[in-house]
Amino acid sequence: MEEYTLLRQFADSWMLLVLFAFFVGIVIWVFRPGASKEYKDTANIPFRHQDKPATPKEARQ
Repeated sequence: MEEYTLLRQFADSWMLLVLFAFFVGIVIWVFRPGASKEYKDTANIPFRHQDKPATPKEARQ
């Protein structure tokens, strides 16, 4: 069997399942309970400290 044919069969079967499982895992990770607080905090980073720069203590948070 040629190498291309072997790799093509692998990609069409097992690799498809692996990538699908990876995709489902990422979706579950994104929509897990408690993740929204983390995402809201990250989304608001540009709006912190509009009047003055952050102190070193605040920057570490």
